[in-house]
Amino acid sequence: DLHLGVSMRSFRAENVSAFVKAVLDLDTDEAKRLLETINAKYPIVLTRDLAHAKQWLRQQARGTERFGLVVSSQALRLKPHAIDVRSPTDPVHWFLDPKEDVRSSYYLEDAATEFDVQGLELDWAGVVWDGDLRRTTQNTVWAHHSFVGDRWNRVNKAERQTYLKNAYRVLLTRARQGMVI
Repeated sequence: DLHLGVSMRSFRAENVSAFVKAVLDLDTDEAKRLLETINAKYPIVLTRDLAHAKQWLRQQARGTERFGLVVSSQALRLKPHAIDVRSPTDPVHWFLDPKEDVRSSYYLEDAATEFDVQGLELDWAGVVWDGDLRRTTQNTVWAHHSFVGDRWNRVNKAERQTYLKNAYRVLLTRARQGMVI
């Protein structure tokens, strides 16, 4: 009797979780079909330009709607974009502080990892995707990587591959109203 048939997180589009699953399962046809059903109420946009992503987030949010950047805890090659996951973000300040506080998510200076945002949500999310999880050249499977020293190394253990995929599942399901990737 207490079961919720629709996710409260994605009140604008109950198919977001199914879309994320299709994307992470590399089920392109299903992902395209689901995107068509949700995109009018739950916009999902792609860009390779972080400045454009930040601008999009600022334009979408109204009033006190919270927005911010989220990133994999293994995303170690985003330092050129001023995102360093080794520099911890304080989730309390990030989620609760007002727009005037530089530590808040609104400033789009600090990115929260899957550990910071698990179980919490934003109205609008900027998912900053790094090279730790990427499609193979044949686009048939994910290539899982870990940055060690001065290069990316393949992650071969199935358990670590599952963990990395699930980290992106968390990141891609944090937004209640829409996201830019």
